[in-house]
Amino acid sequence: MGEHESVETRGDERRDLIVGDTNRDGKADLWVSDTDGDGKADLFQFDTNGDGQVDLTMVDLDQDGNPDKVVDGDGGHAPTV
Repeated sequence: MGEHESVETRGDERRDLIVGDTNRDGKADLWVSDTDGDGKADLFQFDTNGDGQVDLTMVDLDQDGNPDKVVDGDGGHAPTV
């Protein structure tokens, strides 16, 4: 995992399927997104320290349920907050 390394996604559009507040502080800290318009999640992002910024990004290019790449930061795909 490289700091602020970019990740390739399945597509260029981003549709957030789930935006969650897992620690109940009133701010989003989990984003699950579809980037190719098929309605299936392929981009997963987490704010692990509560600062409102993505700390970890995982991408599942073949949508088999296993991450193909995991990077520190937003992977070049910052969510709209």
